[in-house]
Amino acid sequence: MFDTALIWDWVAFVVRWIHVITAMAWIGASFFFIALDLGLKKAANMPKGVNGEEWQVHGGGFYHIQKYMVAPENMPEHLIWHKWQSYTTWVSGALLLMIVYWLGGEIFLLDPSKVDLTLWQGILISAGSLTIGWILYDLMCKSKLGARPTLLMLLLFVILVVMAWGYNQIFTGRAALLHLGAFTATIMTANVFFIIMPNQRIVVKDLKEGRTPDAKYGKIAKLRSTHNNYLTLPVIFLMLSTHYPLSFATEYSWAIASLVFLTGVTIRHYFNTLHATGKGPSWTWVATVGLMLLIAWLSTFSGTETYEQAEARALTPAEQQFAAAPGFLDAFDTVVGNCSMCHAREPFWDGVPRAPKGIYLETESDVAHYAERIYLNAGISHAMPPPNAVEMDAESRATIITWFNAARAS
Repeated sequence: MFDTALIWDWVAFVVRWIHVITAMAWIGASFFFIALDLGLKKAANMPKGVNGEEWQVHGGGFYHIQKYMVAPENMPEHLIWHKWQSYTTWVSGALLLMIVYWLGGEIFLLDPSKVDLTLWQGILISAGSLTIGWILYDLMCKSKLGARPTLLMLLLFVILVVMAWGYNQIFTGRAALLHLGAFTATIMTANVFFIIMPNQRIVVKDLKEGRTPDAKYGKIAKLRSTHNNYLTLPVIFLMLSTHYPLSFATEYSWAIASLVFLTGVTIRHYFNTLHATGKGPSWTWVATVGLMLLIAWLSTFSGTETYEQAEARALTPAEQQFAAAPGFLDAFDTVVGNCSMCHAREPFWDGVPRAPKGIYLETESDVAHYAERIYLNAGISHAMPPPNAVEMDAESRATIITWFNAARAS
């Protein structure tokens, strides 16, 4: 008999690693080329059409790099395209979202204490919302706002704040922040797929056919690439936010996510200025520290349902299946006895200010809700509880496994 929970967890593992690897490649290439572009210097006797050059040393060798502002006179023999990193990152991220937040929607996507939705309604909102940002942003870029990049970025920030608030009204805290990251990453990849790459193909086609490429295509691509550069750090945080309950499991998680975008801008502005002038503005670090202090203060406001509210909340059909299964009460006592000291709305274990990953295991509905996570982390594996905190015996783990399998068989 196949263990579907285990299989899907390994599928998620593989897709997550593909996502991480390709994201590293995309981010590395993006940061390198922005730094390279900003560090270009004019020099004597540069070839026709070259806007600047740069010498770099790395790995025991020297690199001489020149940038053609529009294009060289002839098509180079060897031309490397940087596109697969962006596409593979987005596709793997979309697959991971489907696996974790659609297939596991009863656990991780919907928050019944916020709004009463069916799983399919939540999935439709999840999928449909990702395209809204790109449509609005693209329309703004193609309007007169395209000539005013600072105002354009401010309006994009307003859209992101509205989406952060909107997601938080529907989804769980961790799903809201993850979707905001996916929303932003969709804009970034769409920039590559719909704007940057097509414009570069036009330039290449002109070169092959002996025409002089129009400089406007490079300028448009440069604008979108710069926007992507400033959005990168916030997206990284949002993708990792599930590890930080203080960011997603508090009352003002949407405001925290919004402020994270500003810290991304201040940090990138420092390094971009450093690459361009040799000295970064110190005010950016003061602003970043101030924003982080504000984020830390906002995280002190709890947005968690109380123990009494959790006990009174009606169980979903999926939760009812696990709560009604043979051995549930024994499994419940096992989980509460071994896990609730940390996984509580008000943890009483020293050094644990918030329940790890925002997972609460105090009430019967809690345990039924996170049945699969309990099975994977405290049943068939020894990931939880930490051995230096609670030594959970084999019999207790067997109780969890027996209950979970009974629920799946019912």
